[in-house]
Amino acid sequence: MPGQPDDPRNLASFEGRVALVTGGGGDLGVAIGRRLGEAGATVVLADVDGAKAEAAAGRLANRGPGALGMAMDVADEASVTAAFADVARRYGRLDVLINNAGIAARKASIELAVEDWARVLAVNLTGTFLCSRAAARLMMTGHGGSIVNVASIMGLVGNTLYANPAYHASKGGIVNLTRAHAAEWAQAGIRVNAIAPTFVETVLTARLLAEPGMREAILSRTPMGRLAQPGDIAEAVAFLASDAAALVTGVVVPIDGGWTTI
Repeated sequence: MPGQPDDPRNLASFEGRVALVTGGGGDLGVAIGRRLGEAGATVVLADVDGAKAEAAAGRLANRGPGALGMAMDVADEASVTAAFADVARRYGRLDVLINNAGIAARKASIELAVEDWARVLAVNLTGTFLCSRAAARLMMTGHGGSIVNVASIMGLVGNTLYANPAYHASKGGIVNLTRAHAAEWAQAGIRVNAIAPTFVETVLTARLLAEPGMREAILSRTPMGRLAQPGDIAEAVAFLASDAAALVTGVVVPIDGGWTTI
């Protein structure tokens, strides 16, 4: 990076770097991609819906050196392998991976079909593993890199508002997978961290937040008294992925307005 290494502006820069964001077609993925692009990264938005990812990348085209949208199913090993190979062919490097793709099956355990359980774990946990493994293989051929996993407060605590056991299990798995990969890849110059967000106002959470009393219940349980916005999450991700966090690895940062403190 240009300039003096102790210049904070350089530590926060992603100039010359390539970042891949999974779940890149959604509100959160777009916000993260925009933030990294504005800091100088070439951004790849990957999503199971390729057209959605391409449209999102088009909206980011003027936010940095370039943005690419591509189809990738994080739960499918062949799809992940092909997508990362494409990134390697196009750019010759990968510096940042944001494991943001995720789904839920909001059903009580006694009513949850094993197929739904398996699908949530396949996307959230196995998808994080597959993408992290593919990213690490590329990063090890270069100068290391940074991986940021999107876990959840529900990977740290239980939830009395509604049952969501597969989601809880998958996000809890991401929390400890983060620590395992941080320890495994530290000597290769790869940092691995995670964030644990509270409820974020997006299109995907709109139906949940519209349920009678749900928004009020969440806010009453949150010491800071507000929900997260996509920008709140993007800023935390950008810090952990940047050189400003050069000695930070294996941590899980709640972005929750104090939810996990009580």
